[in-house]
Amino acid sequence: MDTQNPSATPRAESAAAGDPTRSRHHTGGVIHENTRHTTRFVVIGNHLTQHKELSLLAIGLGCHIQSLPTGAGADIKSLTARFPEGATRIAAALRELEAHGYLRRERVRTSTGRIITRTISCNQPSHRRQAADTGCPDPRPRPAPHPRPPVEGTPPPHPRGPRTRKALPAVPQPSRPAATALRRQATDLLTGLRRHDPRLLLSATDTEHLVPGVAAWLEREVTPTAVRHALTTDLPDAPLRRPAALLAHRLTAQLPPPPPYHAPSAPPPPRHEMRNCDGCDRGFRAPETENRCRDCRTAQAG
Repeated sequence: MDTQNPSATPRAESAAAGDPTRSRHHTGGVIHENTRHTTRFVVIGNHLTQHKELSLLAIGLGCHIQSLPTGAGADIKSLTARFPEGATRIAAALRELEAHGYLRRERVRTSTGRIITRTISCNQPSHRRQAADTGCPDPRPRPAPHPRPPVEGTPPPHPRGPRTRKALPAVPQPSRPAATALRRQATDLLTGLRRHDPRLLLSATDTEHLVPGVAAWLEREVTPTAVRHALTTDLPDAPLRRPAALLAHRLTAQLPPPPPYHAPSAPPPPRHEMRNCDGCDRGFRAPETENRCRDCRTAQAG
C-alpha cells in the first residue's frame, strides 16, 4: 500500500497556526494590519466611507474636510490648490456632500463689510441631536403633513404654473448704436470669460443681453483687458447660480465715466504753391487767382 496515486487531488494545506493572514474560508479580499493611533488621527464613520450613493471623490473630499482643523480653508480655490482635481470636479463633489447632509455652506458678512463663505462640516448628518447642535440638515426624509380639510366658503387653491425664468438686470447702453466690430469685440470678450473661470459659462441669450453693456465700456476708451479684470476679480467662492446676473450688476455698478472732452483743434492754414510774379518775376505764395506779388499789387493799386 505504499504506491501513491498521481491523479488524486492533493490535500488542502491547513492554515499556519497563529498566522492571521491565512484562513480556511477566505482566499481573497482585503486583510487589515491595524496599529492603534495615539496622535494625529480623526474618527470618521463608516456611513461616509462606505456610502452607497456618494462618488469616490466626494467620499475622499468629505474625509479630508473632517480632518481639517477649525478655520482651515475648505473653499473651491483652496481645495483646487491642494489636489490635482480641477475646480469643476471639486465643486460637484461639494454639492454631493451638501445634498447628503455632510456639508453646509453659508455666506456671512464680516465686520469690515466683506462677504465670505463659511463651511460647516457634519460628521453625523443623520443624527437629529447633532443636526440641531451644528445646524447641519437632516438628510432623512420626513413624512409630509396631512392636508387640512378645506374651510367652508374658502375657494380651492389654484395649482402653481411652471416657474418662469427671472429676467436679467438691465445693462448700460452705448451712446450710439455699436458698430459691428465693437459688438464682435464685446461678444468675444464675454465668451472668453469661461477660460478664466468655468463658472462664467454663458448661454447665447445671456451673452446677447450683456453685449451692449460691454460695448458701453469699450466706447468709453476702456481696454478689453480692463473690462475682463473688472468682471472676473473678487468673485465669491460659492457656486454661481446666475453668473449672467452678476456680470450685469457689475457692468452697471462699476461703469466708468466718459472720457474727457477734447475740443476739436482749428484746421491749419492752407499752404499755397510757390509761383513767380508777372510784374517783378519774384517768387511768392498766393492762390492761383493771384499772378502778382503783394508789392506789385500795392503799386498797381496806387
